[in-house]
Amino acid sequence: MDAELGFAGFVRANTAALLRTAYLLTGNAPAAEELVQDTLVRLFPKWDKVQAADVPLAYVRRSVTNAFVNERRRPASRELVLDVLPERHDPRDATDQLADRDEIWIMLRTLPDRQRAALVMRYFHDLPDDEIADALGCRVGTVRSLISRGLVAMREARAAQPPSARRFE
Repeated sequence: MDAELGFAGFVRANTAALLRTAYLLTGNAPAAEELVQDTLVRLFPKWDKVQAADVPLAYVRRSVTNAFVNERRRPASRELVLDVLPERHDPRDATDQLADRDEIWIMLRTLPDRQRAALVMRYFHDLPDDEIADALGCRVGTVRSLISRGLVAMREARAAQPPSARRFE
């Protein structure tokens, strides 16, 4: 009973100071409250030992700090928790992106089949030249030529469009 009264008095007198310490450690009020509460719950069963310390507040403050450090060592604690979820502004317009994609596909369809296949395998499937050559049944030099000629043809088709019709630059 005496330990319970001593514990209750200590909590009333020192919670604000412990919360400040915990807040400085965690950077967030709810996490600070949880850290102090968990530490006090863990220390309550051995409160006689805490009271016997030279400076009980220092003992508890050190326990709060150790609990914080131990918690941070756990892999689950490495997640970033924010009080407010930041808005992500995407400056790209989805409509413009779809229009650009459509324009690229239209230009790809104007290319000869092998040029189109080489460009698709390179830029959409990220395949190296030797794998493209195997797929097309040709030499690596031919793949490079197909890609180069395909890109030139697409650039020329784009340059031939009036500036108002160009979607991507």
